[in-house]
Amino acid sequence: MPSDLSFQSLLDTDLGIGVMVFRLGLACLLCAVIGLDREWRARPAGLRTHILVGLAAATFSVITLELMGRAEGPGDRTDPIRVVEAVTAGVAFLAAGTIIQARGGVHGLTTGAGLWLAGAIGTAVGIGVYAVAFLATILGFAVLFLLRHVEETLPKKKDAEPGPDKV
Repeated sequence: MPSDLSFQSLLDTDLGIGVMVFRLGLACLLCAVIGLDREWRARPAGLRTHILVGLAAATFSVITLELMGRAEGPGDRTDPIRVVEAVTAGVAFLAAGTIIQARGGVHGLTTGAGLWLAGAIGTAVGIGVYAVAFLATILGFAVLFLLRHVEETLPKKKDAEPGPDKV
């Protein structure tokens, strides 16, 4: 145990506590925007799930930045791309769990894609790429909320007239 272990030493970070609180809080807020649609539509992965996915991704990203700041010698290896890959794989695993194939149809694709987007937003916020995080949130919101109304005006696949190759 280090001899300088005190409450203050536990709070010493390269990024600073204020930056960490801001990044983790912003990840929660932005991912809540994506999760709201899933919550309102009563999907299994809703508001809390999307927030937790984004928060976890941001946390892993912040941890990576902290580790990079503490690397002291040539033997200390940190590779931030590995963390992005691990977060992507973990979120993809969760997203795949929301996709169900039943009765000839596939359900949960949009929820799975929303979880994947929440992971990407959380990662972007965690590493401090705020422009990407805000843009992804705005576009994700547009896809989930605005394009749903466009989809409702389009004929459904089962309602559409069969084309010449379907007869």
